[in-house]
Amino acid sequence: MAKETGLGANFYWGGYDLSSDTGSLSKISKSLAPIPVTGISKSAYERLAGQLDAEIVWATYWNPTNAHLALKDRPRTDVVASYYHRPVLGSAVASMVAKQINYDPKRDKDGAFTGEVQALANAWWLDWGLALTAGIRVDTDDTSGTGVDFGAGASFGLQAYAHVFALTGTDITIKLQHSSDNGVGDAWADVTGGGFTAVTAAPGAGQRIETSRTQAVERYLRVVTSGAFTSASFAVAATINLTTSPL
Repeated sequence: MAKETGLGANFYWGGYDLSSDTGSLSKISKSLAPIPVTGISKSAYERLAGQLDAEIVWATYWNPTNAHLALKDRPRTDVVASYYHRPVLGSAVASMVAKQINYDPKRDKDGAFTGEVQALANAWWLDWGLALTAGIRVDTDDTSGTGVDFGAGASFGLQAYAHVFALTGTDITIKLQHSSDNGVGDAWADVTGGGFTAVTAAPGAGQRIETSRTQAVERYLRVVTSGAFTSASFAVAATINLTTSPL
C-alpha cells in the first residue's frame, strides 16, 4: 500500500463530529508501563509488560454550536473517542474509552480562540481497527451495510465502537454480522455479543462492546440497523483480535 497523509481524516467524540473543529491531533498513543525484572545474572534489562495505557490529544477550534457543546462540561463519565484516518469503508480507525482531562480554550493576541484537549484511556486500551461505515452513515430505514474485509478471521473475539450523532424517531439498534466470504456462499449471521445497546437519543457518549475472547469471528464484518426511526446518523468501527491477549 502507498504511503498516505493525514488529509481528509475525521474525529468523533461521544457522538459529536468534531472533524471540522479539530485543527490537529498531536498524539494518538497506546503504551504499556514496563516492569523491570532484571536478574543479577543478566547484562541487559529484562522487562515484563505492565499496565496498559492510551491517550489522544487534539487542538480544537472554538465553535459554540458544536465542539464547545461537546467539551464544555468535561464529564466525569466515560466518552468514546475515534480517529478515522479516512471516512471510507475499511479505513484505519483508532478508538478508545476515555476520560476528558481538560478543556482550556485560549484567546491569542491575533484574535485566534483555540484550545488543546487531552483524553486518557479508562479501563481499556486503544484499539486500532477498521471502519465498518464510510465515516458517518445515514440510514432512513432498517439497513444491512456493505461487508468489510479484515483479511482473515480469528477465534479470539472482537471489540467495536459506535457513535450515534443524530436520531429522528424512537430508537435504533446497531449490530454486527459476519461471513467468511462476504455472504456469497456463507450467509451473514449475527456476531454473538456483537450488538450495541439500543440508542433512544443522540448525541451520546458513544458505546464500546467486547465479545468473548474465545468467540470465532469470520473474515468479513458488516453493520445492520433496525428500530423505529426515520433517520439516524452513526459511525462504527471494529477490531478483530488475533490472539487471546490484548497485547
